[in-house]
Amino acid sequence: MSTKNKKQFGVWMDSHHAIIVGKENIEDEDFVALGTVDNPGSAGNSNENAANNHGIALTQKFFKEIAAIMPNVDEVHVTGTGQIQEQFIHFLTDTPQYKNAVSTTSTSNKMPEEQLITFISEHFN
Repeated sequence: MSTKNKKQFGVWMDSHHAIIVGKENIEDEDFVALGTVDNPGSAGNSNENAANNHGIALTQKFFKEIAAIMPNVDEVHVTGTGQIQEQFIHFLTDTPQYKNAVSTTSTSNKMPEEQLITFISEHFN
């Protein structure tokens, strides 16, 4: 399978926000912003265990919303701040639909959509 026919996506994410970039059709040459997902985080809770469980559930929901924008992914490059990228890669490998996707990561500061599109285009070319 040539690089041109692979479903390639890029994700910039931190623990509260994600921008997903990809090609709208497999034949398209140009990457575009496909969507954004927000994770509001958990509100304060007097029970530490309940707060932790709620935070985990919100993170899983955040990951599922991101993955829903990237159906049948062949390759994904995840960039951003913190350790959330590694958690997202683990989520993908633990999900049967995405377990065969080739995943790469890098660290970067927050960038606007246009800059992310350029970054991901250069990564996959």
